[in-house]
Amino acid sequence: MATMYDVPADALIEALAEELEDRLDEPEWAQFATTGADRELPPEQDDFWAVRAASLLRKVADNSPVGVERLATEYGGSKGGSNRYRVAPDRRADGSRNVIRTILQQLEEEDLVETAEGEGRRVTAEGQSLLDDTAGDVLEELDRPELERYA
Repeated sequence: MATMYDVPADALIEALAEELEDRLDEPEWAQFATTGADRELPPEQDDFWAVRAASLLRKVADNSPVGVERLATEYGGSKGGSNRYRVAPDRRADGSRNVIRTILQQLEEEDLVETAEGEGRRVTAEGQSLLDDTAGDVLEELDRPELERYA
C-alpha cells in the first residue's frame, strides 16, 4: 500500500485537490483576501481553495500535531524593505491565519482533521486513509520506469 511519502508532493496535492473540491466550500470573502501580508493581490487560481486545503491536509499529516501559527509561518514569504530604493533587507511575513484556520475548520467538519487540546491539529484515521488512497492512485498513474524494475 502506498503512502503519501511514496509519491511527489505536487502530484499528491493536485490529486487531493480534485477530491476535496466538491467537499469544501470556498467562502465569499476568499476571492478578495490575500494569502499573506507579503502579497498584494488575491490568488488567481480558480481552484485555489481546494489546492490550499490539500496542501494543508498533507502538511498536518506530515508535521502533526501542528498549530495555525506554525502553518502561517510555513505559508509565509518575504516582504520587501524599502520599495523605492531597496536599501532595507527583506523581512519575513507570515501567511494568512484566517485562510488557514477556515480551511482547517472545514477539514474538521469533514472528519479529516481533529484538534488535539493544547497541542494543535492532527489527521484522523479517515484523513490518513484519504491521503494513502489518493497516493496509491497517483502512484498507479505515474509513468515511472525506474519503479517498474522493483515490481
